[in-house]
Amino acid sequence: MALDLTRIARERGVDLRAWPPKYDAAYRPRPDEQFWLPEVERARPEEREELILGKLRAQVRWVWEKSPFYRCKWEEAGVSPDSLRTLRDLCRFPVVQKNELRAAQAAHPPFGDYLCIDPAEVARIHGTSGTTGRPTVFGIGRDDWGRIAEAHARILWGAGIRPRDRVMICSFFSLYMGSWGALIGVERLGATAFPFGAGVAGQTLMGVSWAHEMKPSAFYGTPSYALHFADTARREGIDPRSLGFRVMFFSGEPGAGIPSTKKQIEETFGAACIDMGSTAEMSPWITDGECLARGGMHLWQDVVYTEVCDPKTFQPLPYGAEGTPVYTHLERTSQPMIRFVAGDLTRWTDAPCACGRTYPRLPQGIYGRIDDMFIVRGENIYPSAIEDVLRAIDGFGGEFRVIISRREAMDDLLVRAEIATGCDALALEREMRERLQARLGVRPRLELVAQGTLPRTEFKAKRVIDDRDLYRQGISRELT
Repeated sequence: MALDLTRIARERGVDLRAWPPKYDAAYRPRPDEQFWLPEVERARPEEREELILGKLRAQVRWVWEKSPFYRCKWEEAGVSPDSLRTLRDLCRFPVVQKNELRAAQAAHPPFGDYLCIDPAEVARIHGTSGTTGRPTVFGIGRDDWGRIAEAHARILWGAGIRPRDRVMICSFFSLYMGSWGALIGVERLGATAFPFGAGVAGQTLMGVSWAHEMKPSAFYGTPSYALHFADTARREGIDPRSLGFRVMFFSGEPGAGIPSTKKQIEETFGAACIDMGSTAEMSPWITDGECLARGGMHLWQDVVYTEVCDPKTFQPLPYGAEGTPVYTHLERTSQPMIRFVAGDLTRWTDAPCACGRTYPRLPQGIYGRIDDMFIVRGENIYPSAIEDVLRAIDGFGGEFRVIISRREAMDDLLVRAEIATGCDALALEREMRERLQARLGVRPRLELVAQGTLPRTEFKAKRVIDDRDLYRQGISRELT
């Protein structure tokens, strides 16, 4: 049974028969409605897959006709739009990785030969900072920007944001896509946007003052920054709960999907902690987005189609398996991504969600990046596992660092953790060590420092220092 697209168009202001879909910017559900597009969000998966396949075929055909990058790549792999008969055929198409995008932009500056519109039609330019390689330029067409706003509004609606809300956006307004995506989603939804930003010296203290005065009901930023925001409020004698946040949604870090961090944020602010995000190349980047049931991020498959794949073969894995998300745009005319590998690690499920949506979910969120994983004495360790352990311990002071080094050819794992004032340091050290060893499989060294010793962040936290290369370089010099 197919979805009644004609009725949806008439009642919901969206023509899903067209490609790209046509959205009525005046449409908005009633505030008491739970769903933005209930017929699609609650559809039986096999019904929704018909809609997805139609969009996917049109998207792939657009890319084949407009992009030398994809045509060359697909011809080498022996695939074309005619190869796409079912959704299962998508895995025959080769994946795209970030290094390929950088190389394409170096050869065809500035947007690369995967820009599928005329450069004069680019309405927004965003990008990466390039701190780990050549910056990646995002050229976004005006119509795509409107569709990104539409998708974000719909997903934020699922997270409980309503037109009556005042949303404080505490993230950098720069090349970074996150803050801008949150802003346009809030505006399209009809809520009041409060784009406060972050990153300027003293801005957090000012932000606490503004929040205390303006009483925003929702907050966007990174989990680390939210906890820093709370610490700043307490130093000013302000209870973070008194700020009035009802919903707090996050991206940029795994924190909002880490159980102990989620619990700490919710207890600190008295608000629902909502995990969101995927990667900037895939804007709308919050198509991995939790609902108010907070059972893990839904994959909003009719906007961006996601496969969870084996990290080596990039073949789709069954539900319940752990792998890396591979994303495909379904509504993008400018710089579409077809089977883009983000390099994250997650586990997916098709188990029902309490909200009634029938999308697959990531019940533990994105809990790490494959390149963030480090191996110590044969054990695979993710920083998110260390954070989950520490934040669940009473007396933990709020911040930590992980230093990996090598001593006498043996890996050494040091966890430097803050402790709250007045705690029994010996008892706390024993508890931390035992819990970390049970979770990680290796016995760490611990160094406890006073609360407030370690620096806080206003963006994505960098908590791991791996110094083993210094040891290897020293040995190499001794042998030469």
